[in-house]
Amino acid sequence: MNLFRKTVFAVVALSIAATAGSFYSQYVLGLNPCVLCILQRLSVMAVGLAALAASASSQTGKAARTVSALFISVPALYGAGVAVYQLYIQSLPPGTAPSCGAPWTFRLKDWPLFDTWEPVVRGFGSCDVADYFLGIPLPVWSLLYFGFVLLLIWGVWLKSRK
Repeated sequence: MNLFRKTVFAVVALSIAATAGSFYSQYVLGLNPCVLCILQRLSVMAVGLAALAASASSQTGKAARTVSALFISVPALYGAGVAVYQLYIQSLPPGTAPSCGAPWTFRLKDWPLFDTWEPVVRGFGSCDVADYFLGIPLPVWSLLYFGFVLLLIWGVWLKSRK
């Protein structure tokens, strides 16, 4: 198995761990996710699914590795953008932050299979209130995850070009 494919499998494992941490913080630690937090959770899951789909390929050709890296990067870049936006909202003075919208459970309540997906999108937290884990705001953790995935995938992609 080549290095790039091993890296893709590592991204799958990292995504599973990050998703589990997200559910742990909500259902065990009692942190209530906001709309932007749920978007970041869904982005982590999308990165994991994209990496899982990419792992089906042998990753021996340059084109396959490039397509896989791009495929994994799209949800990672989106999630990083959401995390940066949430950090911006949290940096605003109290009372001046814009609303982050209706909760996902309200938005999706009439969709098919809502009862199946409801635990993933449940949350009514406020986007301008910072929750911390180990003294670091949760959007920073998300940004670290997305940044690490992007650096890892593209670093190994560059190394595999030689």
